[in-house]
Amino acid sequence: MYVICTDLEGVFVPEVWINVAAKTGISELKLTTRDISDYNVLMKQRIKILAEHGLKLKDIQNVIAAIKPLDGAKEFLWWLRNLTQVIVVSDTFAQFAEPLMKQLDRPTIFCHNLVIDDKDNIVDYTLRQKDPKRKVVQALQSLDYKVIAFGDSYNDISMLQQAEIGILFCPPENVIADYPELPVVHNYGDLKQIISKYLLGG
Repeated sequence: MYVICTDLEGVFVPEVWINVAAKTGISELKLTTRDISDYNVLMKQRIKILAEHGLKLKDIQNVIAAIKPLDGAKEFLWWLRNLTQVIVVSDTFAQFAEPLMKQLDRPTIFCHNLVIDDKDNIVDYTLRQKDPKRKVVQALQSLDYKVIAFGDSYNDISMLQQAEIGILFCPPENVIADYPELPVVHNYGDLKQIISKYLLGG
């Protein structure tokens, strides 16, 4: 039996930090895991920038509250959920994910947590575990599931490489160039075609 493991941002919803950058005018916050492969470097940089500009958790949550799913995302997700189990495996945080999950009818999500001080400042973060996306796939495989995984960024690569079927979904050119062995799709229709081969037999 196949289980789906999927990224969140860039697949079902727009990139949260790009929206924060647009709302605040802080261009440095535009950088994502599409640009920087080391997640710890990226998050430490983000936390430093938030502190420099006095932005608090509530400010980020206010931006997230206005984010809508990508066109066709909700319908595609329900198509998947009607076929098999779907787990969103994301490097976002529980404090960010809630309004997004509500709009997507609450699929299962595995993500991280932010460390917040008593003044609502984001001061650190805690990973669910090291190399979490790969570990989710490995855990499912240990239960005799096969995994179809897809995502768009550097932080998805270990998950895609570990899965029986790993697919890049709307990735930037730099990720495609660095991982030419992974198949690439640019819309939900093409992704459906690949998944259908394994879940529907064609």
